[in-house]
Amino acid sequence: MRPALHAEWTKLRTVAGSLWLLLGTIALTVAVSVAVTSVMTCGAAGCGYDTTRLSLTGVMLGQALVAILAVLVISREYSSGFIRTTLAAMPHRGTVLAAKAVTLTGVVAAAGTVAVLGSLLAGRLILPGHGFTADRGYPALTLTDGPTLRATVGSILYLALIALLSLGVATVVRDSATSIGIVLGLLYLFPILSQAIGDPHWQRLLQRIGPMSAGLAIQATTDLRSLPVSPWAGLGILAAWAAAALVAGALVLRLRDA
Repeated sequence: MRPALHAEWTKLRTVAGSLWLLLGTIALTVAVSVAVTSVMTCGAAGCGYDTTRLSLTGVMLGQALVAILAVLVISREYSSGFIRTTLAAMPHRGTVLAAKAVTLTGVVAAAGTVAVLGSLLAGRLILPGHGFTADRGYPALTLTDGPTLRATVGSILYLALIALLSLGVATVVRDSATSIGIVLGLLYLFPILSQAIGDPHWQRLLQRIGPMSAGLAIQATTDLRSLPVSPWAGLGILAAWAAAALVAGALVLRLRDA
């Protein structure tokens, strides 16, 4: 495993696109969070917003760049033919995929930590100036608050799981454009369908099983009883999606020629 991890880390850090995608994830996540918190206001009568979730809104778009990065980790090797060299050097294909998953998780978790903390800081600095003050029931965002800490850590884990889901899909599909389309469809289609369907039962069902809608429940810190799924259970559903994709990818990688 150690040589495989070293090889995957070398490949990841020497490709310029990987660094730009990670930096883009941080920039896009924080920028969207800044934009959202900048336009929200709270009057004297209160507003009922979840300030932690508002501050972490950027994760919804930042995850798209994480998905693209994860897909390219393996699909660009197939498109260039370099996958044959990888598998010749490391014949144990399960080890190759595991090394890619571990390396990808590490870099995405690092970038995700910067992005999530930056978003939370933006909310802490911006929201009080828009009426979200302690005297209106909105204390300053802080990691010493249990729900806010859970939402912060959960958002970082969410981005890592999105990366693993995307890696699994790309291992099965192999084509970059198709894999990206499938992953983004899985993420964004469920929320769109839940809004388009008028039946409340089906709405809640789609929100429970959708990888994004379920996974992002981890960001909620208020009105938890109104959620379609509890925060940690929602993240568990996303983890199940990621695990299923990786298992399918491992089987295809083992059984199909490069």
